Amino acid sequence: MTVIGAGPAGLVCAIALARAGRRVLVREWHRNVGMRFHGDFQGLENWSGEQDVMDDLCAAGIEPTFDYHGVTRGTVYDSRGGHYQVQSAQPLFYLVRRGSDEGCLDHALLGQAIAAGVNVRFEDRASDVEGDAVLAIGPRRADIIAVGYVFATDMADGSWLVLDERLAPRGYAYLLIHDGRGTVASCLLKGFKQQAAYLTRTVAFFRDRLGLAMNAAKPFGGFGNFRIPSSAVQGGHPVIGEQAGSQDALAGFGMRYALRSGLLAARSILEGRSYASLWHHELRPLLRAGMVNRLIFDLIGERGLPAVEKRLSHGDARHALRRIYRPSIVSRLLFPIAKLRSLGASRDPSCDHIDCDCVWCQHQAEHNPPIADLNRTDGR
Repeated sequence: MTVIGAGPAGLVCAIALARAGRRVLVREWHRNVGMRFHGDFQGLENWSGEQDVMDDLCAAGIEPTFDYHGVTRGTVYDSRGGHYQVQSAQPLFYLVRRGSDEGCLDHALLGQAIAAGVNVRFEDRASDVEGDAVLAIGPRRADIIAVGYVFATDMADGSWLVLDERLAPRGYAYLLIHDGRGTVASCLLKGFKQQAAYLTRTVAFFRDRLGLAMNAAKPFGGFGNFRIPSSAVQGGHPVIGEQAGSQDALAGFGMRYALRSGLLAARSILEGRSYASLWHHELRPLLRAGMVNRLIFDLIGERGLPAVEKRLSHGDARHALRRIYRPSIVSRLLFPIAKLRSLGASRDPSCDHIDCDCVWCQHQAEHNPPIADLNRTDGR
């Protein structure tokens, strides 16, 4: 069995298969895991499932050998200067670091894969696919980009989110600090070409409000793709991770979906079940609900957001988010509208690839994506 791509989805799939006695080869075209990341904090969300995400991973045999920290409270700012405290009894999300360094999620999963007997081959560009394979090459276009800094700091731990078009058009800005490490970023769904200006405003906002102090700051950037394919199988091969649209269209919290898709693919192989059917019933409804949430978020606009933030600040925010993300009749009815709107607004017109140094254009210039045709599972 071959897994193409050594992201979280590909690695957890390989781990599950290898521990069940299958011989697994992982082919990765970068020289190491986590090369898209720089040790920045990301959130492993804990609201889209009934169980705690860490319990889900442990039940699937994925050991938490990476650094993680449960976040139960945070502050949300709106464009009018208001701010709201949100909290929950259980973690809203877990802070994890992404990258190839020790303690990062990617590094830990690689170690578990190798310990399980997986053969991981780096700098191996797959030009075609033969035999039994799982496809996990990641996103091949950007609907959202994140630009920011990782840094050292003596500030107290905390999590802060800002919903303000002046800092992050159609997106959000955030500051995450834990144990002397920090990540500050602006996540944009448009205005890619002006990413530097939005990041400057984001840093200024947190300096003004919280006294942000950054030491040894290093820039980073990332990107994500919002898409829901008509099928998660291509050429008879399961497609997992962001290549199969495992991303939250509202806020970009896609790691949990990606990990789940990798485990679903392994389960389909080991049990002789249809991966397409498993994905259709267990993942696609969540992805559709996320796209509907994005539609509602855009329609509400900045004027309506304070009411939503206020609602989240009363009671348990995890329970409220769970209700928002739960697939429902409403999400099924609104999905066709949400998808049409997404198709029309997914490409940022400012990112014209002419004298543009946004995160996405830099990535395109530095890398020639392998087997690009394998990223198309729905004609898009």
